[in-house]
Amino acid sequence: MAYLNFSDPHDAMLASRGIAPVADDVPARLSPLEWSVVALAQKEKLSSIGRPGRVATAMGKLFGTRRNPALADGRLEALRRLAVIAWHRGYAIHSSEIQAFKRAGFSMPQYELVLASISRGRDLVNRQGR
Repeated sequence: MAYLNFSDPHDAMLASRGIAPVADDVPARLSPLEWSVVALAQKEKLSSIGRPGRVATAMGKLFGTRRNPALADGRLEALRRLAVIAWHRGYAIHSSEIQAFKRAGFSMPQYELVLASISRGRDLVNRQGR
């Protein structure tokens, strides 16, 4: 007699089609450069992920006070944006940012690794602030 676990509908659907879920054998990793981007993102303001408007650009050119925090490398910029949001909002990240992160060549295990690391960092900062 066969047994199907219907507690997880996704796995049950895959099992009914003869498809086994694929596990990632390779652990998620980031390079030292990528980790430095995550660490630097802690100091960034949430406003740094927005694109400056025409007035802000003109004021920056006029007074020379506005710096562009965006990184030249698109892959690292996607990581920076995700990390800045995670440092400020935790796991509340819009799906468009997650998709941009994936389009930049990162995997979901790397996404989970970054968010777990930032979550631990946020907890540590909150404990020290008490």
